[in-house]
Formats: sequence, structure tokens, C-alpha cells
Amino acid sequence: MPTPFDPVLEAQRNWQQRGWESASQGMATVTSLVRIGALLSVQADAILRPFGISFSRYELLTLLMFSRSGALPMKKASSRLNIPPASVTHMVTVLEKDGLVSRSRDPKDGRGILVSITDQGIALVSSATPALNEFFESLNVQPDLLAELTAFRRTLGDA
Repeated sequence: MPTPFDPVLEAQRNWQQRGWESASQGMATVTSLVRIGALLSVQADAILRPFGISFSRYELLTLLMFSRSGALPMKKASSRLNIPPASVTHMVTVLEKDGLVSRSRDPKDGRGILVSITDQGIALVSSATPALNEFFESLNVQPDLLAELTAFRRTLGDA
């Protein structure tokens, strides 16, 4: 919901008033990035709602679809999506009930679980992607912004 004032700038002003000026820019940057992430996620979820899927589940499906075999160990999916294993397990449970993925024992690791995208999952991704791509294109993100964010992620330890 839009607010009549900018809450990030207000927080930065409060930080500065309390004598934390040297930290105020970093706090405002983190807060702004978190808010941007939330705003983008809400919009992506709204676009995908008619397809019956959330953006986080869509991300998992596309990760599987783009893999060489259409399958990944759940541990690897968790790592690549940067989400906890329990969250991946929950997503896979929901997607499996919807017929979009299947689970099996990982033949390379008898204790591991392999998650595979089904034909139905591929069809869903294929039908939802044009709407999502239209949204991505409408953002008109400048290459410099992506380069700066990539560099920033790397300074924070992201691969």
C-alpha cells in the first residue's frame, strides 16, 4: 500500500537524529532493497495467480525446467534458490499434489531426494512465462542497475 510519506527516508532521518548518521545510508539501503523485493514479489504473485502458482513455486519449476535433466536433488534446489530445505520440501509437496513435480530417490545419493518437473509443470511454466516476461520487460531495468546489484551481492558473499 502506498504511504503518504517515504518510510525509508523517514527511518533514515530518525537514524540520523539519533546520532547513527554513519549507519543511516546502509540501513536505508537494506530497508529499501527489502521493500523493493516485497513489492516485486507481490506483483509477480498477482500475475501468476490466474495460473494457480506463486512466484517462489514458479522459480522452483523454472530451475528444474532449465536443468539438464529436468531434475535436481532437493539440497541443490535449496542452495540455488537460497531458501531453507524445509521450504523446498513444503513447495515440492504442494507442487507434487498439483502434478507439477515428482519425487524419487536420487540414484547418485541413496539418501537424497530428486525432484523432477513433470510435463504438466513444463506446460504451466510455458503458459505463465509470457505474462511474467511482460512484467519483467515493463520494469525497464537499466543494465547499470543490475551490474551494481550483482557487485553488491558479491560483496555480501553471494556467488
